[in-house]
Amino acid sequence: MPLREVEFPSDPKDLAHAKEQFLIFYSSRVNGQLWCPDCVAVDRTIQDTFGPEDGPSAVIVYVGRKPEWKTPSNIFRGEPWQVTSVPTVIKVEDSKVTSRLDSEINALLATFIRG
Repeated sequence: MPLREVEFPSDPKDLAHAKEQFLIFYSSRVNGQLWCPDCVAVDRTIQDTFGPEDGPSAVIVYVGRKPEWKTPSNIFRGEPWQVTSVPTVIKVEDSKVTSRLDSEINALLATFIRG
């Protein structure tokens, strides 16, 4: 299933009812580029994993430009997602977070998806 994208700002509570099984929290794009080097480093793995028609369903959620993300009041830092770093991949089942991956995404994503 192709990746869907949600621009910042969006209501984090709306994501609880997303049809996708995975939420991918990324830095927003500035002049077409992700501002976060860690997001850039995992983007090919994310695209290759979730981009194909037969891939797992996922939505990319942009958390804002760097100043917006760095503020402690960023809407994605609080409930229900409690994202502390980007990139972060969250698995959602029945509108609840069941697991998260926020480091070593290139190495661990395939295992994380399987379960």
